[in-house]
Amino acid sequence: MNLHEYQGKSILQKFGVTIQRGLVAYNADEAVDAAKRLSAETGTKWWVVKAQIHAGGRGKGGGVKLAKNIDEVREKSAAIIGMMLKSPQTPPQGKKVHKVLIAEDVYYPGASETKEYYMSVLLDRATGKNVIVYSTEGGMDIEEVAEHHADKILKESVDPRVGLRPFQCNKIATALGVTGAAKKSMVKFIADLYRAYEGCDAAMFEINPVLKTSDDKIIAVDAKVRLDGNALYRHPDYAEMRDKTEEDPIEVEAGEAGLNYVKLDGNVGCMVNGAGLAMATMDIIQLSGGQPANFLDVGGTADAARVEKGFRIILKDPSVKAILVNIFGGIVRCDRVAQGVIDAYQSIGDIKVPIIVRLQGTNAVEAKELIDKSGLKVLSAVALQEAADRVKEVLA
Repeated sequence: MNLHEYQGKSILQKFGVTIQRGLVAYNADEAVDAAKRLSAETGTKWWVVKAQIHAGGRGKGGGVKLAKNIDEVREKSAAIIGMMLKSPQTPPQGKKVHKVLIAEDVYYPGASETKEYYMSVLLDRATGKNVIVYSTEGGMDIEEVAEHHADKILKESVDPRVGLRPFQCNKIATALGVTGAAKKSMVKFIADLYRAYEGCDAAMFEINPVLKTSDDKIIAVDAKVRLDGNALYRHPDYAEMRDKTEEDPIEVEAGEAGLNYVKLDGNVGCMVNGAGLAMATMDIIQLSGGQPANFLDVGGTADAARVEKGFRIILKDPSVKAILVNIFGGIVRCDRVAQGVIDAYQSIGDIKVPIIVRLQGTNAVEAKELIDKSGLKVLSAVALQEAADRVKEVLA
């Protein structure tokens, strides 16, 4: 589950990480109030207006602006809220901005002595260890640094059985080139950041930039956080941070119906039971000349209601030109699934895309007979290759 910057910062602050403070606003008036309150609390004279969306590269898309007075806070907030922000990390159409973070200016006098760094914590699946990725080249162009100057991207592996050791924090701070009071602050920053990562069961924490101020403070100026959805039951307070407006509405609807659905860019809708069978189904669609339009796992209880819901969700995608239903009947009987397909077809009404149904397992013969005698425009298949051939035929 992705979090907004202000939500990620609130978690960091609980674990002792120094952050760039700010307040959220949903309109220009709230932004002005936030700026005045922030000024009273922190003494800041300038403010940073930052779009809150689940994507990086906001500055490149015009979603981060410096306001040097209250009038500019109002003007720039009004311009950002409601815009379709496009960045290298958003869909081509961009993402609509519903709120902004009014943040304090931390680039105060003595800016020539400030320095931006990059730091993230995530799991290295190849080694089974956590890894801290860091660089002296923080800021908006970290992707270009990674692409053209890979030697400037450094890594420190952390065995989760042992945890992050003090010498590792010192090693990272030394590699970043900080000295004196700033080094002491950086060591604490790294230790607290790792505690936050582990403490909230995160999949990733990315801080870009980590700022060394002119008076040697180390501050998280941004926070891109992704939590492990499988661990949210342990963190109900974090689960409440979910912003469904940032997610695909079809995926949200599927999740609420208990279906595992992921939108893809192809033209053949898939409905299966079991993740392994889903992957095999997508492979066979690809080999047949089509491309999977989604991953949809209806689970082991593929009754009529779930099948109908699955059809309705798949048909909301206008790019779908055919639907392949591939169910293995183990616990669930194939004839019941077949009846569910028939009931769903009749309930939904005029389905204009061809449907291929492959049912194998318990009562598969009876299931095929039900489909064949239904009188509906549903094509049955027995072998997986036969199903692929059917897909190829209807796409021709």
